[in-house]
Amino acid sequence: MLKTIILLGVCLFLFNCAGTRPSNLGVKDGKLLACPITPNCVSSQAESSDLHYIAPYKYTKDLVLAFSELKSVIEKQERVKIISSTDTYLNAEFTSKLMGYVDDVEFYFEDSTKTVHVRSASRLGKSDMNVNRKRIEMIREQLNW
Repeated sequence: MLKTIILLGVCLFLFNCAGTRPSNLGVKDGKLLACPITPNCVSSQAESSDLHYIAPYKYTKDLVLAFSELKSVIEKQERVKIISSTDTYLNAEFTSKLMGYVDDVEFYFEDSTKTVHVRSASRLGKSDMNVNRKRIEMIREQLNW
């Protein structure tokens, strides 16, 4: 057990599990960045037949109130850091407890359709054991819209 802990510590020291923050996140022409081909990403803007697809959030209240509620839910999560926030966009980093892997999560409010588009992607690796999908669904439940 002690050897495992030491080996894990050495790995964390030698390898940056956080990865580099992507410079191409954000909304461009009403779209979030498309998911890579790896299965460790979900997006509400992917085609519904795509393995990356996840349903967007829907809201009925005022944009400012809905955005405030989402931001509040995000801020209550463990190991989260909000990177940027505007009137209609929020970008946050979620860090895993054990290895320090970082996932980039984005929310884009399209008020004309009362839709929140979501994207959650791991920076490193190929598989995420559905962590990104589970996170987006957990936040959906906490919003209770």
